[in-house]
Amino acid sequence: MLLQTPLDQVQIEHLRKNGMLHPDEMVISSEKAGEGNMNVTLTINTEKRSFVLKQSRDHVVKYPQVPAPRERTGIEFAFYKTLAGDEVLESFSPKVLGFDPSHWLLALAHLKKAKDFLDIYQHPEILQNHQLEDLLHYLKSLHHLAIDAFPENRAMRKLNHQHIFVLPFQKDNGFDLDQIQPGLQDLSEIIKSNKELLHQINLLGERYLSKGKHLIHGDFYPGSWLDTSDGMKVIDTEFAFMGDPEFDLGVMLAHLNMSRIPDSLIEKIRNSYPLNTKWLAQYTGVEILRRIFGLAQLPLSLTLPDKEKLSLYAIDLLLNEQF
Repeated sequence: MLLQTPLDQVQIEHLRKNGMLHPDEMVISSEKAGEGNMNVTLTINTEKRSFVLKQSRDHVVKYPQVPAPRERTGIEFAFYKTLAGDEVLESFSPKVLGFDPSHWLLALAHLKKAKDFLDIYQHPEILQNHQLEDLLHYLKSLHHLAIDAFPENRAMRKLNHQHIFVLPFQKDNGFDLDQIQPGLQDLSEIIKSNKELLHQINLLGERYLSKGKHLIHGDFYPGSWLDTSDGMKVIDTEFAFMGDPEFDLGVMLAHLNMSRIPDSLIEKIRNSYPLNTKWLAQYTGVEILRRIFGLAQLPLSLTLPDKEKLSLYAIDLLLNEQF
Protein backbone atom coordinates (compact mmCIF):
# COMPACT_ATOMS: atom_id res chain seq x y z
CA MET A 1 0.00 0.00 0.00
CA LEU A 2 1.45 3.32 -1.11
CA LEU A 3 0.11 6.44 0.56
CA GLN A 4 -1.55 9.00 -1.64
CA THR A 5 -3.58 12.13 -1.03
CA PRO A 6 -6.44 12.15 -0.58
CA LEU A 7 -6.47 8.78 1.18
CA ASP A 8 -8.71 6.24 -0.51
CA GLN A 9 -11.06 3.91 1.38
CA VAL A 10 -8.66 0.97 1.27
CA GLN A 11 -5.96 3.04 2.94
CA ILE A 12 -8.39 4.38 5.54
CA GLU A 13 -9.52 0.86 6.43
CA HIS A 14 -5.91 -0.26 6.71
CA LEU A 15 -5.20 2.55 9.18
CA ARG A 16 -8.21 1.43 11.21
CA LYS A 17 -7.02 -2.16 11.15
CA ASN A 18 -3.53 -1.30 12.42
CA GLY A 19 -4.90 1.02 15.12
CA MET A 20 -3.64 4.31 13.73
CA LEU A 21 -7.27 5.35 13.23
CA HIS A 22 -9.86 4.69 15.93
CA PRO A 23 -12.77 2.41 14.91
CA ASP A 24 -15.32 5.24 14.90
CA GLU A 25 -12.98 7.95 13.60
CA MET A 26 -13.74 9.61 10.26
CA VAL A 27 -11.07 11.12 8.01
CA ILE A 28 -12.07 14.63 6.99
CA SER A 29 -8.99 15.44 4.90
CA SER A 30 -5.39 14.47 4.22
CA GLU A 31 -2.72 16.79 2.89
CA LYS A 32 1.00 17.01 2.32
CA ALA A 33 2.84 17.91 5.53
CA GLY A 34 5.75 20.25 4.83
CA GLU A 35 8.54 19.97 2.28
CA GLY A 36 10.30 16.82 3.41
CA ASN A 37 12.97 15.32 1.16
CA MET A 38 13.09 11.67 2.14
CA ASN A 39 9.55 10.37 2.71
CA VAL A 40 5.88 10.75 1.86
CA THR A 41 4.55 12.73 4.82
CA LEU A 42 0.86 13.57 5.26
CA THR A 43 -1.21 15.39 7.83
CA ILE A 44 -4.37 13.38 8.52
CA ASN A 45 -7.32 15.40 9.84
CA THR A 46 -10.27 13.67 11.51
CA GLU A 47 -13.28 15.08 13.35
CA LYS A 48 -11.38 14.47 16.62
CA ARG A 49 -7.74 15.29 15.96
CA SER A 50 -4.85 15.63 13.53
CA PHE A 51 -1.79 13.42 13.23
CA VAL A 52 1.17 12.96 10.90
CA LEU A 53 1.65 9.83 8.81
CA LYS A 54 5.03 9.02 7.25
CA GLN A 55 5.84 6.33 4.73
CA SER A 56 9.25 5.51 3.28
CA ARG A 57 9.62 4.38 -0.32
CA ASP A 58 12.48 2.59 -2.06
CA HIS A 59 13.78 5.97 -3.25
CA VAL A 60 14.18 9.52 -1.98
CA VAL A 61 10.84 11.22 -2.60
CA LYS A 62 12.37 14.55 -3.65
CA TYR A 63 14.91 12.79 -5.90
CA PRO A 64 13.21 9.65 -7.33
CA GLN A 65 16.43 8.72 -9.15
CA VAL A 66 18.17 8.17 -5.80
CA PRO A 67 17.50 4.72 -4.26
CA ALA A 68 17.00 4.59 -0.49
CA PRO A 69 16.30 1.80 2.03
CA ARG A 70 12.61 1.47 2.94
CA GLU A 71 13.35 0.50 6.54
CA ARG A 72 14.31 4.09 7.41
CA THR A 73 10.96 4.81 9.10
CA GLY A 74 11.75 1.83 11.30
CA ILE A 75 14.99 3.56 12.31
CA GLU A 76 13.06 6.71 13.18
CA PHE A 77 10.62 4.65 15.24
CA ALA A 78 13.51 2.94 17.06
CA PHE A 79 15.10 6.32 17.77
CA TYR A 80 12.00 7.80 19.40
CA LYS A 81 11.43 4.63 21.41
CA THR A 82 15.04 4.73 22.61
CA LEU A 83 14.54 8.29 23.85
CA ALA A 84 11.31 7.43 25.66
CA GLY A 85 11.77 7.70 29.40
CA ASP A 86 14.38 10.44 29.22
CA GLU A 87 12.52 13.56 30.33
CA VAL A 88 14.65 16.03 28.37
CA LEU A 89 14.89 14.13 25.10
CA GLU A 90 11.27 13.04 25.16
CA SER A 91 10.21 16.68 25.48
CA PHE A 92 11.96 17.44 22.18
CA SER A 93 10.36 14.55 20.29
CA PRO A 94 6.92 14.09 18.70
CA LYS A 95 4.81 11.43 20.38
CA VAL A 96 4.74 8.11 18.52
CA LEU A 97 1.17 6.95 17.85
CA GLY A 98 1.91 3.77 15.95
CA PHE A 99 4.22 1.92 13.59
CA ASP A 100 3.34 -0.56 10.84
CA PRO A 101 6.48 -2.32 9.55
CA SER A 102 4.51 -4.22 6.89
CA HIS A 103 4.08 -0.94 4.96
CA TRP A 104 6.74 1.17 6.71
CA LEU A 105 4.15 3.55 8.12
CA LEU A 106 4.93 5.73 11.13
CA ALA A 107 2.19 7.74 12.86
CA LEU A 108 3.22 10.73 14.97
CA ALA A 109 1.30 13.30 16.97
CA HIS A 110 0.64 16.53 15.12
CA LEU A 111 2.83 19.37 16.38
CA LYS A 112 0.80 22.54 16.67
CA LYS A 113 1.97 25.68 14.87
CA ALA A 114 5.13 23.85 13.80
CA LYS A 115 7.59 25.70 11.57
CA ASP A 116 11.04 24.51 10.57
CA PHE A 117 14.05 26.79 10.30
CA LEU A 118 14.79 26.52 6.56
CA ASP A 119 14.20 30.27 6.26
CA ILE A 120 17.31 30.81 8.37
CA TYR A 121 19.51 31.08 5.27
CA GLN A 122 17.74 34.32 4.30
CA HIS A 123 16.74 35.44 7.79
CA PRO A 124 19.26 34.29 10.42
CA GLU A 125 17.52 36.36 13.07
CA ILE A 126 14.60 33.89 13.23
CA LEU A 127 16.78 31.50 15.25
CA GLN A 128 16.92 33.07 18.68
CA ASN A 129 19.61 32.59 21.31
CA HIS A 130 17.40 30.58 23.68
CA GLN A 131 16.47 28.24 20.81
CA LEU A 132 20.15 27.67 20.02
CA GLU A 133 20.71 26.85 23.67
CA ASP A 134 17.80 24.40 23.55
CA LEU A 135 19.26 22.65 20.50
CA LEU A 136 22.66 22.38 22.15
CA HIS A 137 21.04 21.03 25.32
CA TYR A 138 19.30 18.40 23.17
CA LEU A 139 22.56 17.31 21.54
CA LYS A 140 24.42 17.02 24.83
CA SER A 141 21.58 14.98 26.34
CA LEU A 142 21.37 12.73 23.28
CA HIS A 143 25.09 12.06 23.06
CA HIS A 144 25.31 11.20 26.75
CA LEU A 145 22.32 8.88 26.70
CA ALA A 146 23.28 5.46 28.05
CA ILE A 147 21.89 2.76 25.76
CA ASP A 148 22.64 -0.91 25.30
CA ALA A 149 22.16 -1.12 21.53
CA PHE A 150 20.79 0.66 18.46
CA PRO A 151 20.34 -0.54 14.86
CA GLU A 152 23.52 -0.17 12.82
CA ASN A 153 21.54 1.64 10.07
CA ARG A 154 24.24 0.69 7.59
CA ALA A 155 22.21 1.22 4.43
CA MET A 156 21.22 4.78 5.31
CA ARG A 157 24.77 5.59 6.35
CA LYS A 158 26.08 4.33 3.01
CA LEU A 159 23.54 6.54 1.23
CA ASN A 160 24.57 9.55 3.31
CA HIS A 161 28.24 8.70 2.86
CA GLN A 162 27.90 8.88 -0.92
CA HIS A 163 26.24 12.30 -0.83
CA ILE A 164 28.48 13.81 1.85
CA PHE A 165 31.93 12.35 1.20
CA VAL A 166 31.96 11.07 -2.39
CA LEU A 167 29.66 12.46 -5.09
CA PRO A 168 30.17 16.22 -4.57
CA PHE A 169 33.93 15.73 -5.06
CA GLN A 170 33.83 13.62 -8.24
CA LYS A 171 34.68 15.39 -11.48
CA ASP A 172 31.96 13.65 -13.51
CA ASN A 173 29.15 13.37 -10.97
CA GLY A 174 26.38 14.53 -13.32
CA PHE A 175 25.48 17.59 -11.22
CA ASP A 176 24.90 20.68 -13.39
CA LEU A 177 25.84 23.27 -10.79
CA ASP A 178 25.42 26.16 -13.22
CA GLN A 179 21.69 25.45 -13.17
CA ILE A 180 21.81 26.41 -9.50
CA GLN A 181 24.07 29.43 -9.93
CA PRO A 182 26.10 30.46 -12.99
CA GLY A 183 29.79 29.93 -12.34
CA LEU A 184 29.30 27.35 -9.59
CA GLN A 185 30.47 24.50 -11.82
CA ASP A 186 33.85 26.15 -12.43
CA LEU A 187 34.13 27.02 -8.73
CA SER A 188 33.73 23.34 -7.85
CA GLU A 189 37.18 22.66 -9.33
CA ILE A 190 38.73 24.04 -6.12
CA ILE A 191 37.57 20.87 -4.37
CA LYS A 192 37.70 18.36 -7.22
CA SER A 193 41.34 18.96 -8.10
CA ASN A 194 42.78 19.20 -4.59
CA LYS A 195 44.34 15.77 -3.94
CA GLU A 196 45.25 16.46 -0.32
CA LEU A 197 41.69 17.60 0.38
CA LEU A 198 40.21 14.52 -1.32
CA HIS A 199 42.46 12.28 0.76
CA GLN A 200 41.32 13.90 4.01
CA ILE A 201 37.67 13.63 3.00
CA ASN A 202 38.12 9.95 2.14
CA LEU A 203 39.63 9.28 5.58
CA LEU A 204 36.83 11.21 7.27
CA GLY A 205 34.25 9.23 5.30
CA GLU A 206 35.79 5.98 6.52
CA ARG A 207 35.50 7.25 10.07
CA TYR A 208 31.84 8.16 9.50
CA LEU A 209 31.14 4.57 8.39
CA SER A 210 32.86 3.07 11.42
CA LYS A 211 30.96 2.30 14.61
CA GLY A 212 30.98 4.92 17.34
CA LYS A 213 29.96 4.91 20.99
CA HIS A 214 27.27 7.59 21.05
CA LEU A 215 23.77 7.78 19.61
CA ILE A 216 23.64 10.67 17.17
CA HIS A 217 20.79 12.26 15.21
CA GLY A 218 22.61 12.03 11.89
CA ASP A 219 20.94 14.95 10.08
CA PHE A 220 20.98 17.81 12.59
CA TYR A 221 20.25 20.76 10.30
CA PRO A 222 17.56 23.50 10.26
CA GLY A 223 15.04 21.33 8.39
CA SER A 224 15.02 18.94 11.35
CA TRP A 225 14.42 21.67 13.94
CA LEU A 226 10.86 22.77 14.60
CA ASP A 227 9.54 25.76 16.49
CA THR A 228 6.14 24.74 17.87
CA SER A 229 3.56 26.04 20.33
CA ASP A 230 5.04 23.49 22.75
CA GLY A 231 8.66 24.59 22.33
CA MET A 232 11.52 23.28 20.20
CA LYS A 233 11.20 19.83 18.65
CA VAL A 234 13.67 17.68 16.70
CA ILE A 235 12.38 15.39 13.94
CA ASP A 236 13.46 13.30 10.93
CA THR A 237 15.79 10.90 12.72
CA GLU A 238 16.06 8.21 10.04
CA PHE A 239 19.83 8.76 9.69
CA ALA A 240 20.48 8.05 13.39
CA PHE A 241 23.25 5.63 14.38
CA MET A 242 26.03 5.07 16.90
CA GLY A 243 28.71 7.49 15.78
CA ASP A 244 30.70 10.64 16.54
CA PRO A 245 29.03 13.48 18.50
CA GLU A 246 31.28 15.75 16.42
CA PHE A 247 29.25 14.87 13.34
CA ASP A 248 26.00 16.27 14.77
CA LEU A 249 27.60 19.43 16.12
CA GLY A 250 29.68 19.86 12.95
CA VAL A 251 26.56 19.72 10.78
CA MET A 252 24.88 22.29 13.05
CA LEU A 253 27.91 24.63 12.92
CA ALA A 254 28.12 24.29 9.14
CA HIS A 255 24.55 25.45 8.69
CA LEU A 256 24.97 28.31 11.11
CA ASN A 257 27.94 29.43 9.03
CA MET A 258 25.96 29.16 5.80
CA SER A 259 23.17 31.17 7.46
CA ARG A 260 25.56 33.96 8.41
CA ILE A 261 24.93 33.63 12.10
CA PRO A 262 27.49 35.97 13.78
CA ASP A 263 30.92 34.36 14.22
CA SER A 264 30.97 35.30 17.90
CA LEU A 265 27.79 33.31 18.52
CA ILE A 266 29.06 30.30 16.54
CA GLU A 267 32.27 30.34 18.56
CA LYS A 268 30.27 30.51 21.79
CA ILE A 269 28.27 27.44 20.77
CA ARG A 270 31.42 25.56 19.81
CA ASN A 271 33.14 26.41 23.08
CA SER A 272 30.13 25.49 25.20
CA TYR A 273 30.29 21.88 23.96
CA PRO A 274 33.98 20.89 23.94
CA LEU A 275 34.55 17.95 21.62
CA ASN A 276 37.48 16.63 19.58
CA THR A 277 38.62 19.70 17.62
CA LYS A 278 39.94 17.77 14.63
CA TRP A 279 36.79 15.77 13.96
CA LEU A 280 34.54 18.74 14.67
CA ALA A 281 36.43 21.01 12.28
CA GLN A 282 36.53 18.39 9.53
CA TYR A 283 32.85 17.41 9.80
CA THR A 284 31.92 21.11 9.71
CA GLY A 285 34.04 21.66 6.61
CA VAL A 286 32.76 18.69 4.64
CA GLU A 287 29.13 19.58 5.37
CA ILE A 288 29.65 23.11 4.03
CA LEU A 289 31.28 21.81 0.86
CA ARG A 290 28.71 19.12 0.13
CA ARG A 291 25.85 21.60 0.58
CA ILE A 292 27.45 24.09 -1.80
CA PHE A 293 28.54 21.60 -4.47
CA GLY A 294 26.37 18.50 -3.91
CA LEU A 295 22.89 17.31 -4.81
CA ALA A 296 21.22 18.34 -1.52
CA GLN A 297 21.07 22.06 -2.21
CA LEU A 298 19.79 24.69 0.22
CA PRO A 299 18.00 28.02 -0.32
CA LEU A 300 21.21 29.93 0.36
CA SER A 301 21.32 33.70 -0.07
CA LEU A 302 25.00 33.69 -1.03
CA THR A 303 26.70 35.23 -4.06
CA LEU A 304 29.34 33.27 -5.96
CA PRO A 305 32.15 35.19 -4.19
CA ASP A 306 30.43 34.42 -0.87
CA LYS A 307 30.44 30.71 -1.72
CA GLU A 308 34.07 30.85 -2.77
CA LYS A 309 35.05 32.47 0.54
CA LEU A 310 33.01 29.94 2.53
CA SER A 311 34.46 27.05 0.52
CA LEU A 312 38.01 28.17 1.20
CA TYR A 313 37.16 28.35 4.90
CA ALA A 314 35.76 24.81 4.77
CA ILE A 315 38.83 23.53 2.92
CA ASP A 316 41.03 25.09 5.62
CA LEU A 317 38.99 23.31 8.32
CA LEU A 318 39.54 19.97 6.60
CA LEU A 319 43.25 20.43 5.92
CA ASN A 320 44.36 22.19 9.10
CA GLU A 321 41.98 20.23 11.35
CA GLN A 322 41.13 23.18 13.58
CA PHE A 323 39.04 26.32 13.73
